[in-house]
Amino acid sequence: MKAIVYTSNTGNTERYAKMLGHQINLPVYPLDDAKKVLERETPIIYFGWIMASGIKGYKEAEKRFCIRMVCAVGMGATGTQVDEIRNKNQIPSSMEVFTLQGGFDMEKLRGINKLMMSMVVKTAGKALAEKKDRTPEEDDMLDLMMNGGSRVSMENLSEAIEWYERKRDLI
Repeated sequence: MKAIVYTSNTGNTERYAKMLGHQINLPVYPLDDAKKVLERETPIIYFGWIMASGIKGYKEAEKRFCIRMVCAVGMGATGTQVDEIRNKNQIPSSMEVFTLQGGFDMEKLRGINKLMMSMVVKTAGKALAEKKDRTPEEDDMLDLMMNGGSRVSMENLSEAIEWYERKRDLI
């Protein structure tokens, strides 16, 4: 692995990418910068934020670099939606995928993203709020929707770090 490349919208994905880079001693670049400084086919770890199960920037990064591991950051609990994310983004089964809970900050959203998330909060948030027997994950999702916040943590990155440490010499 030569670098970590990311696309971030509200900063949570960037924070995770930089945390991992610091932990495993790899340089970290936003996708636009990486395209200027890294050669084509450079082996990378890619971080992107999730929107409607799509990983922002993934297809662009895939065309240019040799992605070895994907970390997708969204509002859902860490470790959830992996199959859905893999299928929606057509990520080969040979590539490792981790989903990480990031956070939510309506104030940092702009344009269509803000409009779409406003609708999600109104509809899904209302449905969750009215649900009688919510799971702890649903309570957390409702809290994020209503109050915003960040769930970025080293604990959420632990499986990705362990995978990298096991595969470091093979990739």
